[in-house]
Amino acid sequence: MDKYLRELGLQFENWLISIGFSDFWAEKIADYIWLFSSLVLSVLIYYLVRNIVYRIVKRIARRSKSLFDDFLLQRKFFQRLCYLVPAFIFKGFLPIVISEMTGLIAFLDTLVSLYIVFVFLITIDAFLNAVHDLYLTTPISKNKPIKGFIQILKIIIYFIGAVVVIAILLKRNPLAILGGLGAISAILLLIFRDSILGFVAGIQLSANNMVMIGDWITMQKYDVDGTVLEITLTTVKVENFDKTISFVPAYTLVSDSFRNWRGMEEAGGRRIARSLQIDMGSVKFCTPEMLEQFAQIKLIRDYVLKKEEELRLFNQQFGVDGSVVVNGRRQTNLGIFRAYIREYLKSNPDVHQGMTVMVRHLAPTEKGIPLQVYCFAKTTRWETYEKIQADIFDHLIAVLPYFELKVFQNPTGSDFRALVGQS
Repeated sequence: MDKYLRELGLQFENWLISIGFSDFWAEKIADYIWLFSSLVLSVLIYYLVRNIVYRIVKRIARRSKSLFDDFLLQRKFFQRLCYLVPAFIFKGFLPIVISEMTGLIAFLDTLVSLYIVFVFLITIDAFLNAVHDLYLTTPISKNKPIKGFIQILKIIIYFIGAVVVIAILLKRNPLAILGGLGAISAILLLIFRDSILGFVAGIQLSANNMVMIGDWITMQKYDVDGTVLEITLTTVKVENFDKTISFVPAYTLVSDSFRNWRGMEEAGGRRIARSLQIDMGSVKFCTPEMLEQFAQIKLIRDYVLKKEEELRLFNQQFGVDGSVVVNGRRQTNLGIFRAYIREYLKSNPDVHQGMTVMVRHLAPTEKGIPLQVYCFAKTTRWETYEKIQADIFDHLIAVLPYFELKVFQNPTGSDFRALVGQS
């Protein structure tokens, strides 16, 4: 083939000389015409190969059940792979069609080599993107994102590509270039500091299952409170509940503390921990009339009667003088109200009965005695959770006067006007 092309080129030069061109110009014109012809031929072969490959691959993709070939087509992997065809053809023709212009051959050969490196890089990039797209279709991708690993692979590949480009331009061995990089390793570490820290953090986050896409996280230091949308090599993208977007460095999730609400979502219940501030001046022992009235409440009828019998036997056993109120044990309106709240929560279909249901006193303060309701709503949806919590406390505040209790609240203008009017 080489011999045939050279003979054909020589015949063309002789023909140019025969029509009046000098030997110098005949050689130059023949070289440039052959150069242009090889370039046109390379482009034509590229379009021919691309159409053939595209049709074959598209037909295979339609028949195949695998999604990988579809993602390769979407990422234009085969199209970029075809870019190599004209480069190799043109590079092969260069020393054949140009006989004497060694300087031009070297220059064009360098350009083609750089082009081949560039095409290799974008082809591998497309392949990695297709691999990531395929991985996103698997269930494990929700728990183990690999976008950070794909990015670090791209960085390594592009770094190797940059070394090869420098080696081509300097006409040196790439290994020798890599050996010389040891002297500037400190500068490279400084340049790629975030990438290195992010890569290490990504491994820790993935290995320890600390955070994944879809998790609700809060970081007070960075004013982050929302859902994780994306985990990349250097950043974590979070959509806050006010629809703003926060970008947090990935390594801060390892170096700083954050709260992950995934456990709450997986458990299927969201905690309610809210207190009623009871005015301590309204707490008192129950009179027989009050006990009779409370015994009519269906939820606590058994409690009131059993508790009263228990206390009667206790006082009788120890000979308690019942004429003095402070002697012995007696039921209080606050104690019965606690029992009512507990039974109300146990009968509420929106409260998760498989988790803690508790009503307790907290330490008294200048604002009364906090009566805390501690339970879990049978949902993790924010809107539904707030509705359930509000319904519970709407009811408790409404029934509180029935137990002759008062909620503590700071005096308002109407309270002062009432006091002034009474005086």
